[in-house]
Amino acid sequence: MQSVFEILAFSELPRRLAEFLELPEEQVTIPERGKESGPDFMVRAGKYTFLVETKGSSARAPLILAVTKLKERRKNQGKHVVPLLVVPYMGETGRRFCEEHELTWLDLSGNARIKAPGLFINVAGKPNRFKSPGRPPNLFAPKSSRIVRQLLIESGPGFTQRELSLATGLDEGYTSRIVRRLEESGLVVRDDGSLLKPENPDQLLDAWSEGYDFRKHHIVKGHVAARSGDELLHRIAEVFNQHHVDYAATGLGAAWLYTHFANFRLTTFYLSHAPADELGNVLGFREEDRGANTWLVLPNDKGIFYGSKVREGIRCVHPVQVYLDLKAHPERSSEAASRLRQDYLKWRQDD
Repeated sequence: MQSVFEILAFSELPRRLAEFLELPEEQVTIPERGKESGPDFMVRAGKYTFLVETKGSSARAPLILAVTKLKERRKNQGKHVVPLLVVPYMGETGRRFCEEHELTWLDLSGNARIKAPGLFINVAGKPNRFKSPGRPPNLFAPKSSRIVRQLLIESGPGFTQRELSLATGLDEGYTSRIVRRLEESGLVVRDDGSLLKPENPDQLLDAWSEGYDFRKHHIVKGHVAARSGDELLHRIAEVFNQHHVDYAATGLGAAWLYTHFANFRLTTFYLSHAPADELGNVLGFREEDRGANTWLVLPNDKGIFYGSKVREGIRCVHPVQVYLDLKAHPERSSEAASRLRQDYLKWRQDD
């Protein structure tokens, strides 16, 4: 069944290509499709033939699937055919992804980057025609991301759907819906024994990182007197341990405990419950935004704590979660994230 956007693209693409190629619109045609599986459709425009794949979004997850499909389908069409991804609007993240994968694209908002022998079209700056109120459904929402976290943290042969449901504490119906969407996005595959695992763990992590927003947690920013980030990290963790506070470090401090790379000033802790006033007094915590060196965070889902590990006597969230959180941190967070991924998130096949 055709999607709504595929129907729209089928209608509008000839006009868009005619404009870009400076051709009469009647010279841009769509041959009749057979019943066999294949691309969304083909387009002939002058001396060029385009193999078109449509996606309703330029988020990383659907683009990963588009790259795979276009590569497979081009093998059957010959090198003279130009693969072309068509989306409603190509955002900045999507542009970078397409450039990395040398993927030719066009959006129905009027932007394009099309490269073929004897042809180069680069149009940018056209506004998004397809803005709609509200956020699109997020495959990596707090609850559904428990499934992604489980698949990335627990290496091995894979999981049955029921095992994922039990491990994540999600009911089987909800698990089934999320798994189906992950499979449709090409991020998760099912082997012959119905075991589920990431098609490519690195791509799954990248897709999650793109959809993840640390600001959706409740963050209390403040200051605790300390001479260094390392001293602060251990002092706060010691107080939490003494008072039996359920916590886990993340961000720059946790990255330091895992890799001992990149000194830091800011420490960040997830707490399972809001801290009592007396605990703040013990810490010497003074709530303030400017000059804050301590973030106390109430997570939007308890799955954040899954896979936590103790490093140097301090409980830390799993490296996957630290990596995600570093995107929202200052200082040398991007360098720390790269080092953490290099050391802990390689997913070798022989692990």
